[in-house]
Amino acid sequence: MPPLVDQYSHGAVHGELGLGAFETHLAAAAGSTGAAPRGTTFFDSRAGLAVRRWCPPLLGLEPHCAPVRYLARRRELGAYRAGHLLLRGAGIGTFLLEAGVPSDLTSPGELASAAAGRAHEVVRLEPLAAQVADTSGSADSFAAYLAEALYAAAQNATAFASGVPSCDGTPPGPDEVRRAADHWLRTRRRGSAPGGPVLGRHLLWSAAATGLPVQLHCPDPRPLGPFLRATAGLGTDLVLLPDPWHHRQAAQLAAVFPHVYADVGARPEETLREAPFGKLLFSTGARALAELYVVGARLFVRAMERLMGDWVADGWCRRAEAGRIASLVAAGTACRVYRLDAAAG
Repeated sequence: MPPLVDQYSHGAVHGELGLGAFETHLAAAAGSTGAAPRGTTFFDSRAGLAVRRWCPPLLGLEPHCAPVRYLARRRELGAYRAGHLLLRGAGIGTFLLEAGVPSDLTSPGELASAAAGRAHEVVRLEPLAAQVADTSGSADSFAAYLAEALYAAAQNATAFASGVPSCDGTPPGPDEVRRAADHWLRTRRRGSAPGGPVLGRHLLWSAAATGLPVQLHCPDPRPLGPFLRATAGLGTDLVLLPDPWHHRQAAQLAAVFPHVYADVGARPEETLREAPFGKLLFSTGARALAELYVVGARLFVRAMERLMGDWVADGWCRRAEAGRIASLVAAGTACRVYRLDAAAG
């Protein structure tokens, strides 16, 4: 397995983390929006067990050590040193980091330095539009400044990303965009992202016209079908990153459209049945905790090793072919779709 390419994450926190702060981030990884019930802990979750299994050895501890022991070791090493050990032990060589939302997480450059790897910026469209709106006095100026901002971002970004849940097969017309922008500018709060389908469609179609790959973060990818169908001849690759329970549908769409790719998800045994192997890409989705990069990478590698081992044992492919398939999903397809080899040169 080559060094992984993580096509989607947010960065890690800078400072020290106590038990409460660590559990808050762990809760988010476990899918919770609140604190653990009294007398319980989010270390008693699948995410928590994975952290305790894979991360302590990277900090010089035995696997499954007590959470308080692990966090004490983390503080003993210091956030800077612990972050380096975790990120460099994750097995990820390249990170595509979502940017555009102000936060206290590491920048692409900081993450690359900490991990001794490479990092590239993925520009989220909605925060970009909000920044443009903050300095726009009218709908016409917003449209003009947005076009300039997209062009400028495309010069340095590796990809764009959007959270539009659905999109028609045709871009909105200039008058429709102007009316929607005028209403939004008059009613919005400073810093708020655009609401309503018209501006979302405009952002998505505008990004697709730049030629850069576009990540589509969508609960269910199927409502994006008209957009996928209509963009088939543009020369722009689209990558579906759905909610966990819709990865199979995303893989099915990737199989249908030549320019569409999909996140492999946590169960490659399902998605690799639905799409050609060169249409699926790995990601951690990690946010805040360096441990989540380790966990995401380890779970992916082990799942692929089990799956490829089963395929070899059942006679579906030879071991060398299994290694090639795993390498495609781990890194090869991402390098091609996001033109990472060209960027490195």
